[in-house]
Amino acid sequence: MNIGQAAQASGVSAKMIRYYEEIGLIPVAARNGAGYRFYTQSDVHRLSFVRRARDLGFSVKEIAELLSLWSDRSRQSAEVKRIAQAHIDDLEQKIAKLRGMVDTLQTLVECCAGDDRPECPILAELEGPGTLSRA
Repeated sequence: MNIGQAAQASGVSAKMIRYYEEIGLIPVAARNGAGYRFYTQSDVHRLSFVRRARDLGFSVKEIAELLSLWSDRSRQSAEVKRIAQAHIDDLEQKIAKLRGMVDTLQTLVECCAGDDRPECPILAELEGPGTLSRA
């Protein structure tokens, strides 16, 4: 199948397929006689794996590790679990940081009168670190 068909079958855009080939995440596709990329069902399966991993937020580096483990039948599942757990830990840290940002902004919005006066605690906080950003 051509790159458009592989993109549709895998859920990965043609542009991303070319990028993944360029960075070595997936092997460079075979070419037909006219020089067009040609993808097999195995290539599409690999691209689908990459798409699902990206949907879960894994980095390109982590996906490369997971792909390597996926193709290694002598792998130990402990290594796959380690990568997934490290990703979970990273996501939890990001969630906590985002929760802190929401809490700070919510407090600022609640402190803002939102009227015709120029005083605004939101702008004051952005202007310089106030008491809320150190909480």
